[in-house]
Amino acid sequence: MSAIETRRDQMFPKLSSAEIDRLRRFGREQHYPAGDALFVTGDVSPGMYILVSGSVEVRRHDPLGHLAPITTQDAGEFVAEVGQLSGRAALVDVVAVSDLDTLLIPSENLRALLIAEAELGDRIMRALILRRVALVETGAGGPVLIGPALSGDMIRLENFLSRNAYPHQVLDPAQDRDAATLVEQYDAKAADLPLSVCPNGSVLKNPSEAELARSLGMTRIDQPGRTYDVAVIGAGPGGLSTAVYAASEGLSVIVLESLAFGGQAGASARIENYLGFPIGIPGQVLTGRAFVQAQKFGVDIVIPSEVVKLDPARSPLGLKLSDGRCVHARTAVVASGARYRRPDIPHLREFEGHGVWYWASPIEARLCQRQEIILVGGGNSAGQAAVFLRNFAAKVWILVRGPSLAESMSRYLIDRIEATENIEVLPETEIVSVSGSAERQLERVRWRHKPTGKETEKPIRNIFLMIGADPATGWLQGSGVALDQKQFIRTGTSDQAQKAGAGGNSDRRLPLESSVPGVFAVGDVRSGSVKRVGGAIGEGAAVVAQLHTVLSDAAIETRRR
Repeated sequence: MSAIETRRDQMFPKLSSAEIDRLRRFGREQHYPAGDALFVTGDVSPGMYILVSGSVEVRRHDPLGHLAPITTQDAGEFVAEVGQLSGRAALVDVVAVSDLDTLLIPSENLRALLIAEAELGDRIMRALILRRVALVETGAGGPVLIGPALSGDMIRLENFLSRNAYPHQVLDPAQDRDAATLVEQYDAKAADLPLSVCPNGSVLKNPSEAELARSLGMTRIDQPGRTYDVAVIGAGPGGLSTAVYAASEGLSVIVLESLAFGGQAGASARIENYLGFPIGIPGQVLTGRAFVQAQKFGVDIVIPSEVVKLDPARSPLGLKLSDGRCVHARTAVVASGARYRRPDIPHLREFEGHGVWYWASPIEARLCQRQEIILVGGGNSAGQAAVFLRNFAAKVWILVRGPSLAESMSRYLIDRIEATENIEVLPETEIVSVSGSAERQLERVRWRHKPTGKETEKPIRNIFLMIGADPATGWLQGSGVALDQKQFIRTGTSDQAQKAGAGGNSDRRLPLESSVPGVFAVGDVRSGSVKRVGGAIGEGAAVVAQLHTVLSDAAIETRRR
């Protein structure tokens, strides 16, 4: 059953006349005659509409021109979803069924309402989140991806949109007549697929994630000349934690993320050792809540936006993006986390996206139905992925370099793996070769048991590599930010940070501050950090007090001398 069917009362709460009167101070009255559209799919919605009298029809309108009713809303209800918190494009059409009187609350006032009116704000926020869930379920309002459902590029774009909780549809031209017609109309060759048909009418041929995001308005910066109090690089648990706590304390914050919110934690099928969630929680759900929470407090989040250079010589700091834009901020928090590590296996890169994966989501899981698969890694992420994938795969082989899982995996995961019939752990074992078809689809894998030298080859079409990660700090080269031998960011008053300091008094360095004054590091990217979701969130919260110290005028003047 859909979210609308199971949680209608929470998705469409009705406000009383007295409650509407309390909210009038946040908005202005707007009248629409019957038949007029309040907004249509792809338009930037002006905010949340409270229906004072009359009714509207909410319609699904996909880029191929198909229309379908979603629901009707009446007086006392409100029209909005999560996108209206940050003034993003509407994902539905809303049309007046009868003459309509509304109270329009602009996006900035909607955020103020959620904070000022706590009880009402909770009801409204819950509805906004559930409405986005329903839109994601149906794919309403997002792009239509047209191409072979199991192709590597289709999965790449699906992953990007899914991990950013952006609605979309997938149509296979071999199965859908409209999709096949569009492929013919654009004379699309195999290399052009998938086509991405966007709500603004544009049709992109096998776009990059950045190209697709630009067409959807995801990378818009509303005030490009603004100087923020804090720029956060990375939207994993540490970065989102910093954003939420800093913005809730009145600081202006922008978050720049190269791929998707949540980082590696967001790709985790299940997190069970995070405080307060005794039955566990999917990583995307946990970080998705933080993503919405940051928007509630007015954080500007730009995804995908890759930071390629930090200019600490500027005042304020300059952050150059890969698309040529520059963002300025008085302080910066580096929470860029880590990049998945690739083992040194010949021809491995040829099969990335075609049987070689670095995370395990439902999209990859559907490729593993009734197959034998390999998972490489002995950490918690590997354990969570194995337990998740065992529900799809016929057999999960876990290859571990060490003698057992005990050195690197939590006990509860080891116990669960040992109790699962279709998971088998192969210690002291490594992949030595991979091979596949001319279409770059992985087909066979050979591995070796190191103590005996015995090699085994099997027909395997999917490998999941979870062998740790390297810090995402390459973009900091030449910035003056001191790194340790493994390229993690040094913070505090370590001898190495002092020696590499770019000005200022090193003995005044704050605990989470790098060698460059005003530039901080939290989470996995920081040298000496605990590589856990809880640790990153804690550091993200702790750094806010240190940001306040630096942002005080007296402190800035002292540190810049």
